[in-house]
Amino acid sequence: MNAPKTSRYIEIQGVAQTFKTKKGPFQALRDINLTIGKGEFVALIGHSGCGKSTLLNLIAGLTAPSAGVLLCDNREVAGPGPERAVVFQNHSLLPWLTCWENVHLGVERVFGAANKSTGVAAESRAQLRQRTDAALALVGLTHAAQKRPGEISGGMKQRVGIARALAMEPKVLLMDEPFGALDALTRAKLQDELLEIVAKTQATVVMVTHDVDEAVLLSDKIVMMTNGPAATIGEVLPVHLPRPRNRVELAENPAYLHCRKAVIDFLYARQAHVEKAA
Repeated sequence: MNAPKTSRYIEIQGVAQTFKTKKGPFQALRDINLTIGKGEFVALIGHSGCGKSTLLNLIAGLTAPSAGVLLCDNREVAGPGPERAVVFQNHSLLPWLTCWENVHLGVERVFGAANKSTGVAAESRAQLRQRTDAALALVGLTHAAQKRPGEISGGMKQRVGIARALAMEPKVLLMDEPFGALDALTRAKLQDELLEIVAKTQATVVMVTHDVDEAVLLSDKIVMMTNGPAATIGEVLPVHLPRPRNRVELAENPAYLHCRKAVIDFLYARQAHVEKAA
C-alpha cells in the first residue's frame, strides 16, 4: 500500500528564473507553482531545455530564484543544506578515494561537527564509520567498499553516489537524471533498487528524467514541463499505482498504460507545437 503523504512539504510559489547572458536576459522558468508532499516521489519530465535541472537546482538551493519563493518544511530555501541531498548524472566521486572514503567524506562533514543551531553534538568516529557502512550496505556495495571509482562499473559508481547522499539522512533526495548514462539493463536494475531504498527510507524524492517509463514506474506524480524558454508547468499527472511496484506486472496494467500514454501525448503535442512554430 502507498504510505500516507502530507500535502505540503515542499512549496514552490510563483517562482521564475532569469539568467544574464551576453545577448541579454534569458528567462528559463516562469510562474512555477507546485506542492510536494512528505515522502512523495515526483518526476520532472519535458523536452531538453525546458528548465527541469534549473528547477531542481532551485529546490537544492544551488541557485536563487529571480522571483517567487521556495519552502521546505515551512522554511525558506536560502541555500544548500544537508537536509537536501543531490545525486547528479555524473557520479562526481573523487577518484583517489575508495568507495568507502567517498561516502565517509560526506558523513564526516554533516555529522562530524556539532550543530550549534540544533544543539546536536558531533558523533564519534565509530558512529561515523557505522553510518558509512550502513549506507554502502543499503545500496549493496559492502563488497566494493575498498575499491576506487576506476575499479568499478558505471552502475556501481552511481550507487556510491546514491549511498553518499543517503548517508547524510536527507529529508529530500534530489536526482538529476541519475541513470541517464547507463545501459538499459543496468538502468532497470538501479530503478528497482531505488524503489526499495525509497520504501525503506521514506525520503521525499524529486527526480529529473527524460524516460517516460521510468517516470511512471517510480513516481507518485509526474510534473510535465512546457518547452523553453520561459518554461512552466504544463500538467501534473497523479500516478495511482500501489506500492511495491513490479515492472513486469505493470507492463499490462491499465492504469500504468494510461499514465504512460498521457505523458507521451503531452510530450508529442509539445514537439508538434515547436515544429509548427518553426
